[in-house]
Amino acid sequence: MHFNSLIYSLKERREILNVTQETLADISGVGLRTLKQFERGKGNPTAKTLNKSGNTLGMELTF
Repeated sequence: MHFNSLIYSLKERREILNVTQETLADISGVGLRTLKQFERGKGNPTAKTLNKSGNTLGMELTF
């Protein structure tokens, strides 16, 4: 999956589940600033960060 598509999928899933960025940050252990940056297409999240976010949202990410 292309990086931008992956980010879009994570954001879309978060919104479908009606989970705020703040809640996702708290539950996943990923910093709120980091989540906001990668959802805006900024920054460079690691695979670990993306996996933590995806797993929290019930997504299995493969790289």
